Amino acid sequence: MLLLSREDIKRVFTMKDAIAADKEAFILHSQGKSKVPLRTNIKAPKHEGVFLFMPSYVEDLDTAALKIINIFPNNIDKGIPSAPAQVLLINGATGIVDAVLDGTYVTQLRTGAATGAAFDVLARQDAKIGALIGTGGQAATQLEAMLAARDLEEVRVFDVNFDRTTAFAKKMREELQAYGAKIIAVNSSDEAIDQADVIVTVTPSCIPVFDGNLVKAGATLSCVGAYQPHMQEMDPIILTRASKIYFDSKEAVLSESGDILIPLADGTITEEDFTGDIGDLLMGKIKGRENDEEIIVFETVGIGTQDLVTAKIIYDKAVEKGMGLTWGETEVPSPVVLA
Repeated sequence: MLLLSREDIKRVFTMKDAIAADKEAFILHSQGKSKVPLRTNIKAPKHEGVFLFMPSYVEDLDTAALKIINIFPNNIDKGIPSAPAQVLLINGATGIVDAVLDGTYVTQLRTGAATGAAFDVLARQDAKIGALIGTGGQAATQLEAMLAARDLEEVRVFDVNFDRTTAFAKKMREELQAYGAKIIAVNSSDEAIDQADVIVTVTPSCIPVFDGNLVKAGATLSCVGAYQPHMQEMDPIILTRASKIYFDSKEAVLSESGDILIPLADGTITEEDFTGDIGDLLMGKIKGRENDEEIIVFETVGIGTQDLVTAKIIYDKAVEKGMGLTWGETEVPSPVVLA
């Protein structure tokens, strides 16, 4: 069994790799080639946390995976990840666990890459200004995915804690300087989204974190944080202004995300307003952006296929390059490279 740390993964896998992996995962999901039971959700109210167990299986790849991810928002104040996780990559032919990966980083990569994939196919080609609302454990890869998908000149970052926002922006300027974008901390979400072409929300908020009336025509939004029915970081007004609404998985979103469930329940929107899953868009089954004035919304809660495909590609690259720590007596097989 191969143990792969965050640093091991960084050496063999980039954000552009992650975006490509997510696109493959979304297509597999839409083709019905992945088995992804709805994740098991166990709440830990004492600590405002939740334990999540996400299994997946793709027969065509002879691979299964199980991600254990625990969402504890208060960890951010302790200086530790708010979404600690591990991914077990399982050989579909033998049932043997081939690898255990740093699931916190795999989750950050594949979650950011979902936004990157959506922006790559939906955002205006001339997008120059980005907005990021939230600076928690998923924020850094959301920011990098924005920059990987479009040649942005500036990204404005907002969080309720301005000191944390300032520190985050400073760190990101250092880590992502190769992209050449200005990354600045701002004092309000209004300031962040002003004239923004691409907007990402990644918070655990139960109330909207931006004013949907202020979003410019032509903007593309990716709302990431509302992974439970009571959470609602998206202003429902934006759903009434949007020309198209896409999901990573409609089934998963309608079982989990308050961003959609709440306005659906109160009649703000109906299912007729939904455009479809991004996997169908990638296969050309449904339409994408049709003009530069459309406001487009992408809601993602994450599906296990993303973890499986991402982990599989990381594992294959790590085996090829001799990265990671071998643990136990099981031999590491030769990689099977995904087409």
